[in-house]
Amino acid sequence: MKETIRVFLAGDSTVQTYDSSKAPQAGWGQYIGGHFDGCVRFLNHSMAGRSSRTFVEEGRLEAVLNEIGPEDWLFVQMGHNDANQKKPERYTDPQTEFPRYLKMYLDGARKKGAFPLLITPVARLHYQDGAFQNDFPEYCKAMKKLGEEENVPVADLMEMWLRRLGKAGPEAARAWYMVSANGTDMTHFTEAGAGEVAAVLAQGIRRLNIPISKYVR
Repeated sequence: MKETIRVFLAGDSTVQTYDSSKAPQAGWGQYIGGHFDGCVRFLNHSMAGRSSRTFVEEGRLEAVLNEIGPEDWLFVQMGHNDANQKKPERYTDPQTEFPRYLKMYLDGARKKGAFPLLITPVARLHYQDGAFQNDFPEYCKAMKKLGEEENVPVADLMEMWLRRLGKAGPEAARAWYMVSANGTDMTHFTEAGAGEVAAVLAQGIRRLNIPISKYVR
């Protein structure tokens, strides 16, 4: 194993790193490194508004693959923008296009000797009938199916985060989302929320018992 393990993040606005001018908005990619040993370095290529399709079409995946190397990792969280049918340039059908695009990430990483990890989309603050809801069930299913077919580990962040929200309850959970700052945004995280997501994901990765799991603090 290399002395420094690099982890490349490919995701959307819920993963993205924000500068202080956007505070208190934050993405979990800003905090995930704090849950791993110092030998693991995270490079966050995530960008707001990107789907599995547009991340490829804009050359963002290519930029990651030009840099990634043997024994690095590629963490991929997509689904939020893939599900947006109002923006056809982002949308991917969960049964066909979504897995087809995701496979480009897996194949690209493996060709470079890197290890891919799929991460299901994180939940919005959608509380209904006494429970927090999964707004992207078909995308989660498609990602898990692809992981099985391709023998790639899947961190089910949707499931883990829904459990965490359920434990916290609607009032405490609200503070983790930007709605607590601007009154409208049920999708994006505050710094506290992004930090909490990162903690939940890191422990989920530890439980996966894959090679990078042993570096979780």
